Amino acid sequence: MKSALRNSAKDAVKRFVTANQVVGLGSGSTMTILVRELANLPYKRSVEFMTTSIQIKIEAEKVGLKIADESNFVDIDVVFDGADQIDSDFNMIKGGGGALLREKVLISAANKVVILADDTKFVKRLTQPVPIEIHKFARSFLLKRLKEIGGSPKLRTMDKGYPYVTENGNIVLDTSFNSIGNVRNKEIELKNIPGVLEVGLFTRANIYYKAKNDGSFEIIQPNR
Repeated sequence: MKSALRNSAKDAVKRFVTANQVVGLGSGSTMTILVRELANLPYKRSVEFMTTSIQIKIEAEKVGLKIADESNFVDIDVVFDGADQIDSDFNMIKGGGGALLREKVLISAANKVVILADDTKFVKRLTQPVPIEIHKFARSFLLKRLKEIGGSPKLRTMDKGYPYVTENGNIVLDTSFNSIGNVRNKEIELKNIPGVLEVGLFTRANIYYKAKNDGSFEIIQPNR
């Protein structure tokens, strides 16, 4: 599957990255593969890159990519990212790596969003727990409130049992639902609860790369 993701990344870079752009990079292992393809661009120093995690920022710096000033961006030409799960309507669950807030900001600022994922991530409906980034002060309140609206929240922890803390200094409740229903409505419902900072439900991107076991990939462009 890695070869298919690598082939997808190579094609996506060739198609969508040009000189003098501002490019956003999501988080996770697929983005590490993409960064290594970006390193081969002959004009890479003319492109500025916005990163959503220190992990990808370090990988980008290693291969000589130019990191943009994150406090001063307005528009982004294209954002590349992965996904934890993608349903038949191309809605997504993201945030398994904890960068959901920054990823959603970049995606909202982007002119084009390109998602790269292997074919196991494409499902009929979203079933994974939804990452919800929250303020630490609201933990007990939100554990109770999310249960009241049909969720089963679980505090994300590290290997030794300590709470996982995002790069923004917040914590994450991974919350299962028997049925998410309308993804956009669920996102709005959750974000309207005081203490919720961001929700790992994402609506359609522009382009999806579906990587397959045989090393090939499919490019999907949903009707928007």
